[in-house]
Amino acid sequence: MSKIVVIIPAYNEDENIVRLSKKILKYIPQALIYIIDDTKETTVEKFFKKNSKVKYILRKGKRGRGSAVLYGLKKSKKNKKCKIFIEMDADFSHNPSEIKKNLNFFKKNNLDLLISSRYLKESKIFNWSFSRRIFSFLANFLAKILLNIGVSDYTNGFRIYSRKSVELITKKCGNIGDGFIVLSEILLIIKIFNLKIDEVPSIFVNRKRGESSVNFKLIIQSFMGLIKLFFIKQKIK
Repeated sequence: MSKIVVIIPAYNEDENIVRLSKKILKYIPQALIYIIDDTKETTVEKFFKKNSKVKYILRKGKRGRGSAVLYGLKKSKKNKKCKIFIEMDADFSHNPSEIKKNLNFFKKNNLDLLISSRYLKESKIFNWSFSRRIFSFLANFLAKILLNIGVSDYTNGFRIYSRKSVELITKKCGNIGDGFIVLSEILLIIKIFNLKIDEVPSIFVNRKRGESSVNFKLIIQSFMGLIKLFFIKQKIK
């Protein structure tokens, strides 16, 4: 039987990742979860050693969300039975209850990338500060202008990938940065190679536990990364 992999990048998320793993396995019991944790000290490692469905990888050093996702994809694709790969955040901003519906849509439409979008008509966002809304709006607005891929949400990390797209991503991505910019880099690479992309509405709820990893330095890096991606796109044209 083919397996579904869920990649969860984590940093200081001990309050969330055990509970999240249990929720995911409730909705998709056949899933294999890869948690890539860059936390220096953790209290959850012993718990995951008892669970054969969770591969807990502690890297001990903040290397970036994008780096963690790429690392998890590279590790999990070694298992040839893994055919579908899900990426989601550790803080419950992405609701595990949406996974089953999204998987059905992904399979039915034979997609290579499905984005859970916060900006479709039926989508909703809760508990976001004004500054976060502005940052997200500007990041997506700039990405639409510079990359023009034809999606509404370039920066949400709740996605489903085919094995074909994962093979491409792990070979071509990771050259711009290691933070959220990897999300836009992945989109551009998949678009360049003419793989099939679509979106579904999503309910995004800002974190209730832990601390956000978004800061001013990360914002600047993301904007600079978009400029780099624009020039990469121009060279390929």
